[in-house]
Parts: sequence; structure tokens; C-alpha cells
Amino acid sequence: CIISDILEKFAGVETLIMGDVTYGACCIDDFSARALGCDFLVHYGHSCLVPIDPTGPVKMLYVFVEIGIDEKHLVATIQTNFKDNAEKETVDIESETKVIKPGAKIYLAGTIQFTGALRKARKRLLESGYSRLLPVPQAKPLSPGETLGCTAPILSIPGEEKGENPEIIVIFVADGRFHLESLMIQNPFVKTFYKYDPYPRKLTKESYDHAKMHRIRQHAIKQASTASVFGLIMGSLGRQGNPGIVQRLKKRLIEAGKEVIVVLLSEVFPSKLAMFESVEAWIQVACPRLSIDWGHHFKRPLLSPYEAEVALNLQKWKQIYPMDFYRKEGGPWSNYHPETKIKIERKK
Repeated sequence: CIISDILEKFAGVETLIMGDVTYGACCIDDFSARALGCDFLVHYGHSCLVPIDPTGPVKMLYVFVEIGIDEKHLVATIQTNFKDNAEKETVDIESETKVIKPGAKIYLAGTIQFTGALRKARKRLLESGYSRLLPVPQAKPLSPGETLGCTAPILSIPGEEKGENPEIIVIFVADGRFHLESLMIQNPFVKTFYKYDPYPRKLTKESYDHAKMHRIRQHAIKQASTASVFGLIMGSLGRQGNPGIVQRLKKRLIEAGKEVIVVLLSEVFPSKLAMFESVEAWIQVACPRLSIDWGHHFKRPLLSPYEAEVALNLQKWKQIYPMDFYRKEGGPWSNYHPETKIKIERKK
């Protein structure tokens, strides 16, 4: 690694290259860096999900990765397909024609590597007099417009308090669906989502089967509610796992008379969990989307922390599935809730 060589030669320091899998912002591995005796951690890519704390266990430097795209084409795409002040308009996307309600308002959002381009595109649109844009949504501590696979902003409907019901359109800039689906799950009342992929420069209409997802997850919860032996997974890949959430769930399971087996796993696969034949249901404190997207591939029910709360009758099933794992106002199954927030002492 050239950077490592430069640091060792000119700064006189010892460097360690951590080559573990990094799926997203939750995978920053400051815990492992601390265990390895590191004083400073440099993390490339993703957003600053784990706050930089000078008095924290390990000092950190985020090197943000921003991908430049043709924001002029994005602006032109929006202006062409969603004309300002149009009395009636028809959008032809991927051979599907949709009539947009006059006065429909637009939210712009996307993944972190495109937020710079989103800001520039929004500025160009506003400077041109385009009037259909809504304020950039934000789920703190994420950046404005940013969405994670497990954390998405709650979109508000302008004029709702006055009895108005304008159509809401979301244009999401990304090269995949994973993060977009998080925003869709959190906002099922928004019926019109478009994905702008900046590489082929295509605008496609996207949808999500909320009813099917709710049905599958409620079935898993029902199965788990009768289990007597639970496996409780603490995700050890970066900051995916939270010891505070694990401790809270373990306490609640024991209070409910359940037997609990705590397992540390960096990645969760069906073949691994199948080796624990005595476990009747699993709760994984790692990535909620593991349960939502792939839970039905496991032999035993695989619940997220929120679903575990429902199975233990600590929470009622919500008609809007919460995508708030890292949101500051998240529920007791999330990372910033007072009952689950952990404090780590600085390495001496």
C-alpha cells in the first residue's frame, strides 16, 4: 500500500492495513483498531456515521469518497420529465407511461457518494426558477439527503395540516436499489419513486411490495414468539453490532423465561446458524436488512431488534416499518436510544 509506505517512511509510524469486508458506514472498525493497539484510524469511503470524538477510544480520520457525475444531465432529466407549473404532464419511463398530478412536489435524495452532485443539481434547479423542489430530507446524524440501508428520513407532506394532499415524487440518485428501498420502506405513503442511475444516465420507476414484506416478517415474528431457546447474535463487523442493544434484549429474553445463547459473528449466513440445532429462533443485532431481505432463507426465524421487541410483546407491530437503526430519534431497538447507547473509555 503506497499510503502505508509513505507514512512509515516520512512519519516514522507503524501502520496496520485492515482488510475486513466493509459494506457501509456501519463497518468502520474502530473497536478492532483499539484492540490492535492503534492510536489513529483512517477510514476511506462512506459517511461519518460514527462521530469523531477527540476523547474517544481511537482518533479517527474519514476520507470521504465523492463521485463526480454529470449533474447537468440530471437537471435536464428532471426539467424534461417533470416540467415546472405544468397543468398536465405524462412521464414515459422504461416504456411505462404515468400521468403525474399537477402541482406534484419533488424530493431529491441519494447515497452519500452523490450528495455533492445532488447539492449542485438542486442549486441549478432553484437558480433556474424551478419551483417543485421540497426541502432536502434528513435523518440526523446523517447528511442532508443521505439514506442508509437501515436508516432513512421521514418525508413530510407539505400542506397536510391544511387538508391538502399533493402528490409526492422522490428522485433518488444511486446505482442500486438497496438504499432506495430503505427510503421506500420508511415512507410507504409515497407512491412515486424514481431512481436516477448516473452511470448509464437512466431514470427508472421503482416500486416496493410492502404488503409482502410485512406478511413475511410478521410470520417470522409469530414463529419466534413460541420459541424457548433464542440465539442472540452480536454483529462484530465494525459497528454493526451494539452491545447495549444485545444487553437489553438478553435481559428481556431472560425476564420472559427464555434460554439465551449469545454468539459473535462478523457475517451471518444460513449455514453457520444451522449448526446450532438447539436454537429455535435467532435475533441478529447487526444489520436489520439481513432479516428483512434474507430472513426467509434461514431455517429458523431471524429477527431484527425491532422485530424481537414485537415478538416479546414489548412493542406493537407498526404499520410503517421503522428504518431508524442509526437515527437519533430511533426506538429502543436503535443505536442512539438512551437504553442502548454505550460509552467506551479511551484507550490508555
